[in-house]
Amino acid sequence: MRIRNLWALILIALPLAFMVIFFLIPFLVTVVASFHDADGAWTLANYKKIFADSYYPGIFFTTFKLSLIATVVSFLIGYPIAYYIVNMVKSRGIRRLCYVLVIMPLFTSNIVRSFGWLILLGRQGLVNQTLVALGIIDRPMPILFTETAIVIGLAYILVPFMVLTISSVLQTIDRSLVEASLDLGSPRLSTFFHITLPLSLPGVIAGSLIVFTLAVSAYVVPAIMSGGRVVVMAMPIFDNYTALFDFNFGAALAVGLLVITLILIALYLLFIERGGARRIARQS
Repeated sequence: MRIRNLWALILIALPLAFMVIFFLIPFLVTVVASFHDADGAWTLANYKKIFADSYYPGIFFTTFKLSLIATVVSFLIGYPIAYYIVNMVKSRGIRRLCYVLVIMPLFTSNIVRSFGWLILLGRQGLVNQTLVALGIIDRPMPILFTETAIVIGLAYILVPFMVLTISSVLQTIDRSLVEASLDLGSPRLSTFFHITLPLSLPGVIAGSLIVFTLAVSAYVVPAIMSGGRVVVMAMPIFDNYTALFDFNFGAALAVGLLVITLILIALYLLFIERGGARRIARQS
């Protein structure tokens, strides 16, 4: 029994030590640095600088707006894919193949995938040529180096995370509940909205949180897809650390981004919790 407890303690201590060394300590160093100036004196000047004008608040707004849109787009694309794989694909081998195809883009660097989109979204790229050939547009649209391009790039990279998270929950739904609803005469669409979707909400919530946080902190995709014309918060943080060597202000921007992200996540979870409570109250 003592040996088993010792192994359990070791298994718990190793990941905790990893988190402390590679996350908690660097995070605390960043927080402390954000309250210092270049001379090492304590100050709030770095945070005051963020709100001194509308430049950085505007970047915060753009960052969270694009991240939210990318999350919604990833959900709209990822949920049907996850639903199809779990409920429509009967063969276990084909289902595994589908999962491989979903995660296959993750094997390629974000830089390579972003440059691929540069070719596809250009004025003479495949997307514009297809739209012109189909008569949907008369001339090529300026898609590249816009917020739309950033959302497309982020959604393409983040959809696999949404698919995998939602499908893991869809697999746990008892099929007898769906079959009972259909046997009682409920249409498939009504069954989906009243049974499948509510039961899969934990996967939707988890997937949306993963996608949103990854989108908020993304640097490579926005930098490449925007061509520097659209600025998200990861860009000035990177510039302050690598180009301007203003580590203190860069730390303040990073901490501000983290704090606002955590506040938004808390509000989102609170909204979900209250919405579930109201729904239960109405049913009772």
